[in-house]
Amino acid sequence: MGSVEKAQRGSRLKGLSKKDGFLRHPFDDEFGVRTSGLVVGPHLKTGSVQDRHTTAYYGIAPSVFHALVKRWRRIGPGFALEETTFVDIGAGMGRALLLASEMPFRSVVGVEMHPALARIARKNVAVWKKAGRVRCGSVRVVEGDAGEFKFPKGPCVAFLFNPFGAVGMRRFLRHLRESFAERAGQLDLLYVNNEQEHVLQTQRGFVCFFQQPVYRSKKDAKADYAIMANQPDGEYASADHEDCSIWRWQGKTGTKGLGD
Repeated sequence: MGSVEKAQRGSRLKGLSKKDGFLRHPFDDEFGVRTSGLVVGPHLKTGSVQDRHTTAYYGIAPSVFHALVKRWRRIGPGFALEETTFVDIGAGMGRALLLASEMPFRSVVGVEMHPALARIARKNVAVWKKAGRVRCGSVRVVEGDAGEFKFPKGPCVAFLFNPFGAVGMRRFLRHLRESFAERAGQLDLLYVNNEQEHVLQTQRGFVCFFQQPVYRSKKDAKADYAIMANQPDGEYASADHEDCSIWRWQGKTGTKGLGD
């Protein structure tokens, strides 16, 4: 069995076993799903040329997700949720996907390139549906490259939890500009752990409405700290917040960003 084939098997992903420092997040214990674990980019190989731009898999803190979405709704989306498709870019095991499906979006879509993560996300969606937690029109997981994903017609909100490095981010934003070239005002971006914010700031047509830290709840902060502290290599650390931003595509005539 080749190295890529091995990597595509969920049990083989480094970061998902006790010897790798794996700890379950309380979210999984509460809802009976599987979204825990930290898998770094080098261990998420799929055989794609885009692998080199993948960052890592880690589930979003539920409190950060809810707080950022609340802020987005306070800013005022251009369309009602019932008309809007939520797209989780680099959905991983689907924690953000599950949380979004509890809201009355037109549909919720997770886009994930790694087969094992996509497979786990689909199983989580099945559990979520069985528990009666889905309020959106539909929810599905698409296995594929986010830079080639065909966005559905109508308004969309794309959720990003730091899925790409700078090169991958530029490629993805190029895809967004092409996909929404004639759809000004129909795309919002919710960007968590926004390490590539500087890339967005150079993209004319995207306007920033929010750029601040979003704080974890005490429960999530405690859980994430324990998970990160248990990692044997100590590469990642947990803070009490995530740096976040909210952007809107306003077409070629839009300004570069907040304060420009």
